[in-house]
Amino acid sequence: MDDLKHKILGLINKQGPKIPSMGFSDANYHFPQVENLSINSKTVAETNRPSDQEILESIEAAYFSIRDDFDICRFELGKLPQTLDCDQIQRDFKTLKQQHQVVSKKVLQLILEHQSGCNTEFDKVLEILEQVKDTLQECKTSRRHLKVTADQFRASLELLANYRKRKIAQNLLNNLKMIKYLRCYDQRLQGLLRDEDYAGAIIELKKCHKIATKYRHFSCVAALTYKLQETLESTDGQLDRVLAQTCYHFDGERYQKLLLAYHLLDKSEISMIDNLHVHYITAIYNTSLNVVHSYVTSAESIESSDTSGKNPYKTLCQSVGSDVFIPCLVSLCKVLFKIVLSYHQLINWHNNQEQETNLNKEKLDHNLTKIWDDVQRKVSGLLLNADLASYKFDQFVQVLGVVHRLIQVGEEFCLSKSDDLQESIRKQSVNYFKNYHIQRLEELKIFLENEMWEICPVKPTFTLLQLQEFKSLRGVLRNFKLRPPATGGAYSTASTDCCSSNHSQDGSSIVGNYFVRYAESGTPFDSGLDETVIEEDILAGENDGSGYFSEESDEEPEELRRDFVDEENASPKKREKQINCLVLTNTTLSVLRQMGNCMNQLFDFYLYSVHAFFAADLTVASNSLYTPELTQTLKKISDNLVTEFEEPPTDETPPKILKPALSPMVDLTKPEHLHGLAERIVGVESVIFLAKQYEYLQEFLEYLIPPTNKIMLQQFFTQNISSAKDLRKPVYMSVGAQAFDLRQILVSMAKINWEVKEVMSQHNTYIDRILREVQIFTLRLEEVAHKVPVSVEVSTSLWESIAHIITHTLVQGFSEAKKCSNGGRALMQLDFIQFLSKFEKMAGLRPVPHREYVENYIKAFYLPESELEKWIKEHGEYSAKHLFGLVSCACQSNKKTKQRLLQVIDEGDRGDR
Repeated sequence: MDDLKHKILGLINKQGPKIPSMGFSDANYHFPQVENLSINSKTVAETNRPSDQEILESIEAAYFSIRDDFDICRFELGKLPQTLDCDQIQRDFKTLKQQHQVVSKKVLQLILEHQSGCNTEFDKVLEILEQVKDTLQECKTSRRHLKVTADQFRASLELLANYRKRKIAQNLLNNLKMIKYLRCYDQRLQGLLRDEDYAGAIIELKKCHKIATKYRHFSCVAALTYKLQETLESTDGQLDRVLAQTCYHFDGERYQKLLLAYHLLDKSEISMIDNLHVHYITAIYNTSLNVVHSYVTSAESIESSDTSGKNPYKTLCQSVGSDVFIPCLVSLCKVLFKIVLSYHQLINWHNNQEQETNLNKEKLDHNLTKIWDDVQRKVSGLLLNADLASYKFDQFVQVLGVVHRLIQVGEEFCLSKSDDLQESIRKQSVNYFKNYHIQRLEELKIFLENEMWEICPVKPTFTLLQLQEFKSLRGVLRNFKLRPPATGGAYSTASTDCCSSNHSQDGSSIVGNYFVRYAESGTPFDSGLDETVIEEDILAGENDGSGYFSEESDEEPEELRRDFVDEENASPKKREKQINCLVLTNTTLSVLRQMGNCMNQLFDFYLYSVHAFFAADLTVASNSLYTPELTQTLKKISDNLVTEFEEPPTDETPPKILKPALSPMVDLTKPEHLHGLAERIVGVESVIFLAKQYEYLQEFLEYLIPPTNKIMLQQFFTQNISSAKDLRKPVYMSVGAQAFDLRQILVSMAKINWEVKEVMSQHNTYIDRILREVQIFTLRLEEVAHKVPVSVEVSTSLWESIAHIITHTLVQGFSEAKKCSNGGRALMQLDFIQFLSKFEKMAGLRPVPHREYVENYIKAFYLPESELEKWIKEHGEYSAKHLFGLVSCACQSNKKTKQRLLQVIDEGDRGDR
């Protein structure tokens, strides 16, 4: 294709071609007239010529190319189409001519414009040329002179040249040695840093920097100078990082090296202490954040803590689950103790330095409190953002133990009371026990309403300390009981140390001196604070002396048909079992497990419930059965704790609990079972056992609480706890009052003729009836004793109740006598003596309680009318009805005296009311 273009171009460039005659006429051809253009002409016609600027702008960019291989001819030929058009070629040629003319004109114009400057520069060139010629001439002259000198002083010049070379070589060698020394500084520096010779490293850096400054005219050394300066600055940063490591593990030797290094860096010790304090605060923050972060499992919580910005630590604390809170708290305390231990060792190191300034000590002591306050805030932040409501009691006690031990660390660290920690754990304790107590009261109500009042078989040696919930207090309580006696009305220092400093709350080894005991390894939180469950061993086995849980026949035993019961033939082994067996229920154990949680209300509710269950069916007057303490206790419980209807709790009123109901499975109506005597014994004696366990803790509780609250505690023990044993009278009287047919006895006594003239030698049959019922009661009591232990106290209380019932029944029967002679009075005495002789043997009571009550009443029949009024006034224990009967019989022949005495009785009765 290129060859074809060249041939066509050659044809175009030919001048005046001759067309051979082919036998055609010229008329056959009619060609349009084309303007004649000379390819070699240097001008073109000016017809319709555009402006120079337009022509310049129309020049293609390729013409301005500066490439050496650019061929303008080939460029133009490359634009030719496949079919050539002569007219177009002419027009393109014209355009190129115009562009060439304009460019030439423009170039010439520029040359003319810069001609003066060109001339000036050309003159300078000529001047330089003259100077070069002069310099060349001087060089030629010098060379000629040097040639003469060389010919005349060759040996001397050679000597000088060699000496010069030697000096140059020596200088070069020294320079190379210094450069080599500088080149290897990094290896020497790293070696010194590995050996923790920080002072040596700084000295080496300063030496190298001084050498580099001297030899900085070498390009390699000049670059090294900047690097040395950067290394010196980075070494300062590395020293700061090593100083930061001191926060986690203090090494006195390393710390001394750091002090020397900082001195070489012209930094004061005060600034180093300030930096160190910043590192400790940073270490506390970062460590706390990392520990808590490691226990956060929720990815969303982690992302929110990373993006919240303001307080990521608080966000993380809120994200710690309840199942991992205790391990998180223990881990946090462990790492913070290591930091605190490091600062404590730092303080001791400074205190042992003789040249230490007072300013440094003040700085260190001032930072001591700041560091502990920061530790407090981190642990308090975790505590306050935790939800401990679902925790079991022993788990919460474990949290208390961890915080208590941390408070002890703070007291040893800087004599701090750790107010932040105490306030945070106080808030958590209040919230926890507020909810926990309501739940426990409801739980206790459920226990009581479903309690079958059967004995829980525990070992005879059982105490509340054997419960798993008290494992953390065993050591404290035992050592508190063994403390030296207090003097001056307050606990001695030894006593205080025994309970606070020498023993931890979990009963583990001696506490205190933490920074000495754990100086090398471990922390105070490594032992004694785990959740290891120790299996309780409180239940009685086969050989523990329990024999009250076998099922007995409900049929009436054959012994009921016997006339008397032989108490002396009772089995000694059985009596020993009765003495050794503890009477308590599963509900009692439940209360003991919750002690420490509003324990007064737990006891009060238990006491109230037992009374409500087993004294509600009391059929006799109860005025003399209740002590003032028991009456006041029951009334206070009824007013403040128990309600008949469900009431929503408010902030102003404490929560109340619905009055419990006895389980329908407990039957208190069967006479053959003495109206549920076994259940009543278990209920009452379990309250008394519970009271004894409370009394065991009394001194320790008084030691723990503030003096302002001791009065309330002492009132609780002197009134509520001491009234537990007073439950026996009304409860056991309920059994005694229903065990005898009092109405039938009174009917029998009403049939007796007390107006006999002669003294009878035989007692009346109503005494046999009473003794028969006492015998039946005794046999049934033996049956009860097979199920539950009947202790001496229980037996005495029961028989006192029986004696109370019978003696008051006898006085009631005697008072209903319309007439009574001297013989009748003697018969009354005979009946009562017969009853006493038999009753003393069956009940085992000497003297019989309330004996004087009957005897004094009978003897009053013998009093003359003149002394009877005085007797009535002195014996207010008898009811008005009893006294009316006495006066009616004694004064039946003197109506005036009878009327006067009846008026005295009536006035006394109104005064009692």
